[in-house]
Amino acid sequence: MADKKIKNNGIHKNFNPKKDWRKLIYYQWIVKNIPFFLFMAMLTVLYIANGHYADKNIRKINATVKHLKEMEYEFKTVKRDVMFRSKESELAKAVEPLGLKELVAPPMKIEDSTTER
Repeated sequence: MADKKIKNNGIHKNFNPKKDWRKLIYYQWIVKNIPFFLFMAMLTVLYIANGHYADKNIRKINATVKHLKEMEYEFKTVKRDVMFRSKESELAKAVEPLGLKELVAPPMKIEDSTTER
């Protein structure tokens, strides 16, 4: 049997040299690789933070696209109204309450008689 009982200050302890040796190696391996584990943890945190940052930027871009579409619709509506109101018939209707009327005769050209041609 590989297990031997050793008496240590009145306490019996099971001693298995192979198991204790493996525990020591695993412990040393863990201690030796702590910087690597910390590096991996840091990379994991950065990876998660980058994902959150990307989601936040996508939400901002989508909000901006939505706002841009709303502004485009508003621009088209205002442009249509301006085009409609700038028609000659609509202008005549708009200025009629002010007492202005359309000319029926062409405008007369006024020339200065003191200047020579």
